Amino acid sequence: MNGWATLGSVFGMLAVALGAFGAHALREQATPDRLAVFQTGVQYQAIHALALLIVAVWMRVAGESRGLNAAGWCFTIGVFLFSGSLYALVVLDMPRLGMITPIGGVAFIAGWASLVWASVTSSKRDV
Repeated sequence: MNGWATLGSVFGMLAVALGAFGAHALREQATPDRLAVFQTGVQYQAIHALALLIVAVWMRVAGESRGLNAAGWCFTIGVFLFSGSLYALVVLDMPRLGMITPIGGVAFIAGWASLVWASVTSSKRDV
């Protein structure tokens, strides 16, 4: 079983659920600016859920590599730090959590850089 596929699927499922929560339950409690912040978290989580699924498929085709595993870890850390901090900022009304968000953004960037690394160091050029 590929853990990145499982995690990507869970993150995707939660992104849909959190998006619905933001659109319905938070609409009455949060300002439009805060709702936009929450939706940014949902959007980035959904994108990186798909990125994890790409990592999983790539591993099935080309085999495991340090670059692909690094990407998976970076995307996972990014979801927790970037999206998670935005969710907490809005739901818990804790603006200081916004200081964590850029660290998650850097993790996302590192994940994409790891995919670049995996693509240029792949032993199978058909990927």
